[in-house]
Amino acid sequence: MGFALSEMSVTSSAFQFRGQIPKRYSGEGQDLSPPLAWSAAPKGTQSFAVICHDPDAPLVQPGTYGFVHWVLYDLPGTSTGLAEGASEGTAGVNDFGKPGYGGPMPPGGHGPHHYFFWVLALDRSLGLKAGLTMWQFLEKAEPHIIGMNRIVGVYER
Repeated sequence: MGFALSEMSVTSSAFQFRGQIPKRYSGEGQDLSPPLAWSAAPKGTQSFAVICHDPDAPLVQPGTYGFVHWVLYDLPGTSTGLAEGASEGTAGVNDFGKPGYGGPMPPGGHGPHHYFFWVLALDRSLGLKAGLTMWQFLEKAEPHIIGMNRIVGVYER
């Protein structure tokens, strides 16, 4: 399938699409991952993954851009979402160099940043070790992605 939006829907009870992400989910607040919900996963979904990426971050590295805030994989295919501060699944490493979620913390005065919370449906559970970067995870997952969609939130300091 590659990286194309599917019919799957992704929402959050904490913010609307392109709405303001509450401070509690930021590095300035409690730094909790926001609640997410998804529906209409493709038939054959065996696992899910969640990635949060800020493409507005002023970082450019060879072959990549932006800032990764969350990499989470091997969530059961029966999942329909994650609660606030979720601890399910296998945590990858974010661009803060830590496992799990690291909330929005754009440079002060840099303007609004857009945070893409991607949910990927995979045709199997990959059983990957913890601590993969987003790019390491995507290298393994890409052939198994059968659906994906996202919700975008905004945060500014």
